[in-house]
Amino acid sequence: MYLRDVKRIVVFGPGPRFKGGIAQFSISLCKALEALGHEVFLVSWTQQYPSVIPRDFLDRSSKVNLLEGSHTQVKYITNYNNPFSWIKTVDYIASLNPDQVIFQWAIAIQGLPIGFIAGRVKSKLPKSEIIFDVHNVVQKESGALDKRLTRYALRMADTYIMHGRITIEEFRQFMPEIQFEISRNGERFSNRKTILSLFHPNYDIFKVNSGFNVDQERINLGLQQNNEAAKVVFLFFGFIRKYKGLHYALEAFSRLRKSNPEAMLLVAGESFWDTVDKTKWTNKIKSFIFGLLKSIFISNKDQEKNYRPLDLIEQLGLQNSVVVVNRFIPNEEVARFFQVSDAVLNFYEYATPSGVESIAYQFEKPVLATKVGHFEHAIQHGLNGYLAEAADVNSMAATMRLFIEKGIDKAAFKSYCAQYNWESYATQVAGRGELKAQTID
Repeated sequence: MYLRDVKRIVVFGPGPRFKGGIAQFSISLCKALEALGHEVFLVSWTQQYPSVIPRDFLDRSSKVNLLEGSHTQVKYITNYNNPFSWIKTVDYIASLNPDQVIFQWAIAIQGLPIGFIAGRVKSKLPKSEIIFDVHNVVQKESGALDKRLTRYALRMADTYIMHGRITIEEFRQFMPEIQFEISRNGERFSNRKTILSLFHPNYDIFKVNSGFNVDQERINLGLQQNNEAAKVVFLFFGFIRKYKGLHYALEAFSRLRKSNPEAMLLVAGESFWDTVDKTKWTNKIKSFIFGLLKSIFISNKDQEKNYRPLDLIEQLGLQNSVVVVNRFIPNEEVARFFQVSDAVLNFYEYATPSGVESIAYQFEKPVLATKVGHFEHAIQHGLNGYLAEAADVNSMAATMRLFIEKGIDKAAFKSYCAQYNWESYATQVAGRGELKAQTID
């Protein structure tokens, strides 16, 4: 089969109406493929999850559409809760007759509709390449249905994209029956499935503000000491969820302050489960049903309904050294929070490739992370950040102290960040030339 240099490509994932890293990734991928000359269509959900989930997933704050200026055609059509919309989605994709259909895969709960759509498209368009862009294999909250739903969906792919060795290894262990070869140059293998081993590109949809006054913006945000802008600012950014370790960051920061009172911490992001009015009776019913389902399918250790890390600020006496912006950060404000900071804290409990990490590199901000999962391989100590021991707040505090004292080589870091670009990523995803047969020993 010949893969044409110029293709018609469908990306299935959340469109610009939605919050979160997968929406940002879908948009970035569409723009990068379009920049290479391909004809691109973004097929989006209208509702991504079961309606009983008591959370608002829509981006109601951003005024900037990140697809603005693009020729990518967006079709909002797939409702998780309406199987008839799944059939309409299949028919729409089939009507486009694409060379490739790229499904954004990040959570097992979407396995039923995505698996259905991918399977039907595969049968209707046998010459189209079905690609799954796998952001996670093992979910952040592991449930009894995850394994079955994940297997059902992922087996539909011809080609997989994975953003790091940890994801490939998880896939190998999770689906040992899948025979695959790893490609690092975009070529495909005809006699078994292909995994494209690619990096997670920087989010260049967010632009650096060249006229940014760091000191003034620090003062505007309240990041000041003795009426002067703070000298060192650490940033925790994004959805507040237990696995992201904000509780560790706050405890470690409290210990850092004893020796480094010049440091401040900026927390910018939305509490993941606090996006709807919990006093409304409809939301109370949703919360009850969702809580019941979670108690059945998710282990107690993975529950985060009582996770309230911001309470630690008062408990630890950090009211004057931590600034909290506890809301969803719209597109037009993202640059402000990264440019005002010196380094990003990702003290996660476990990690697959991180969107926050990729935004940090776009703004050339080093990442201080824990030695878990993806970070253990991705963070090169002293080059693009520093590593701390997992679940060890003393080690985390020491890592922040090390950054303050040593910093990083800015020229080397700038060169490191530049290599993670969307053009290279999209070129390998689109592929070119004939499929290669791999010799099997």
